[in-house]
Amino acid sequence: MNDTLVVMEEIEKTFPGVHALDQAHFELRAGEVHALVGENGAGKSTLMKVLAGVYAKDAGRILYRGAEVEIPNPRAAQTLGISMIHQELNLMPHLTLAQNIFVGREPRQGVRFILDEKEINAKTQALFDSMRLRLDPRTRVADLTVATQQMVEIAKALSFDSQVLIMDEPTAALTEAEIEELFRIIRELRGRGVGIVYISHRLEELKQISDRITVMRDGRFVGTEDAQAIPIERIISMMVGRTIYESKPETPERPSDEIVLEARNLNRGQVIKDVSFQLRRGEILGFAGLMGAGRTEVARAIFGADPLDSGEIYVHGKKVAIKHPRDAVRHGIGYLSEDRKRYGLALGMDVEANIVLAAFKKFLGKLGVVNSKQTRATGQHYVEMLSIKTPSLQQRVKNLSGGNQQKVVIGKWLTADTDVLIFDEPTRGIDVGAKSEIYHLLNSLTKEGKSIIMISSELPEVLRMSHRIVVMCEGRITGELAAAEATQERIMTYATQRNVLVAKNGAPDNEFGAQEARV
Repeated sequence: MNDTLVVMEEIEKTFPGVHALDQAHFELRAGEVHALVGENGAGKSTLMKVLAGVYAKDAGRILYRGAEVEIPNPRAAQTLGISMIHQELNLMPHLTLAQNIFVGREPRQGVRFILDEKEINAKTQALFDSMRLRLDPRTRVADLTVATQQMVEIAKALSFDSQVLIMDEPTAALTEAEIEELFRIIRELRGRGVGIVYISHRLEELKQISDRITVMRDGRFVGTEDAQAIPIERIISMMVGRTIYESKPETPERPSDEIVLEARNLNRGQVIKDVSFQLRRGEILGFAGLMGAGRTEVARAIFGADPLDSGEIYVHGKKVAIKHPRDAVRHGIGYLSEDRKRYGLALGMDVEANIVLAAFKKFLGKLGVVNSKQTRATGQHYVEMLSIKTPSLQQRVKNLSGGNQQKVVIGKWLTADTDVLIFDEPTRGIDVGAKSEIYHLLNSLTKEGKSIIMISSELPEVLRMSHRIVVMCEGRITGELAAAEATQERIMTYATQRNVLVAKNGAPDNEFGAQEARV
C-alpha cells in the first residue's frame, strides 16, 4: 500500500537556547514501517512529539490523509488515530497495569464514579494475550522492571487501535526474544495498513523491520532512502557527517591482578541467589543475561540501593558495610542506573549542578559557601571531555537529549572520583556516534586504573568491551567466560540454563561453553 497517511512540511521548533527543528520534513505511508534515525539531538523525537501533539510547532504544516490539521495536544492526536510510545516511561507506578493502559477510558459499573475492574482487567488480559505477554493486569507498575514497563507502554499504545503508531526506541530495554515478539506485532500491524514510525539507534534492526529510512541531523531533514538498498555505512555517514566503524572491536589492555571489589555469597529473596564475583583494577567486567536474570538487582544491592539478606562485600580487600548509596560513594563506588531520569539526574537543575552533585562537599569553602568558580571549571571540563551538546552549563538537564543526559551522569561520577563504576545499560537510547565515544571513554577510564562493571542487554556490546563476562539466570551466576573464549551462543546457553556449573578458568567444557550440572 502506498497511500500517504502523514506529510510534515517545513516544521520549525525552538526551545530556549536550542533550534530543535529547522525546516524539517517527514512522510509516512499506510502499511509501511518508516525508520527515523539520527544522532542524539538530531530532532527525531521532537519531530514526532509535534506529530503526537506533545509539542506545538512554531511553523510549518501537517497533512493527515491529505487534509491540513492542527494537533494541539495528545488527545487530539489520538482522536485522529495517532499514538506515540515515548522513550521515557510515562506509566503511573502506584496503579495496576490495566489501570495504566485504560486511564481516562475506564469502563464503569452503571454509576459514573465506580470502575468496572473486572472488565478492565479482562480487556487488558486479552491485549497481553495477543502480544504473548505473561503479565497479570492486576500487577502494580512499581513492581516491574524497566524492560517490562516498556512492553506495557507498547500495549497501551496498541490499545488505541491507531492508524499511525510512533515507536521511540521501543527495543532499548528488551531482550532478543522480546524484540522478536515486538517485530511480529509490528509486521501484523503493517499488514493491516497501519503506518509505523520506528525511531531506533540499533542500526542492525533497520534492515529487519523497516521499509524506508529517513535521516535527520541538527534538526534538519537529510534524506529518505529505501531500507533494503542503503548500506549501514551510508546511513551512519548521513547521520554524523563522518565515518564511524561501529563494528570494529575494542582492544582493552589486560587488567591488573589487584582485586578492587569482591562480592561473596550475596542473597536477596528470589532475585539474588548466592552471587559471588571479583573485579580487578583496570578491568571491564561484563554482566550478561536475559530480562529478570538479576543483574540490575545485584548492582543496586552493591550500591546500597536495595538491602541484602546475607553476603559480604570487600573493597580493596577490606570488608565493608554498604547500607545506603552514600556508603557506596564513600567507598569509591558509583552507579549509573538504566533509568537515568529517575535515579541519575536532577532534571530541574542545570548541567553544572548535576555534574558536581555527587561530590558537592568538595566545592564548599570553610564557611559553607559554594566555590562557584570551581564548579563552573569542573562542569566545563567534563562538558568538553565528554562532548556534551549543551548551549551552556546553565541549561536544564531535562532539555538535553537522552545521550547527552547519559554523559552528564558519567561526568557526575567522574567528578566524585570513584574507583569502581557500575554502568547499567550504558548506551541505552544512545546513537551510534555517542555510543562510539562512550566505548572509548570506558577504555580510557580503565587505562587510568578505574574498574567497571558493565551490565548490557546487547551481546555485541558485551563481547566488544569486556575483559571477562559473567552470565546470570534467575538470580544466579551460571557462567563466566574470558573475552577470548566468549561467543553469543555460549553466553545465551549460560543465560538460559539455571543449572549450569561455571568452569573455574572460564573455559568451555562442551561445545556451548558450559558444564551442565545440578547446582
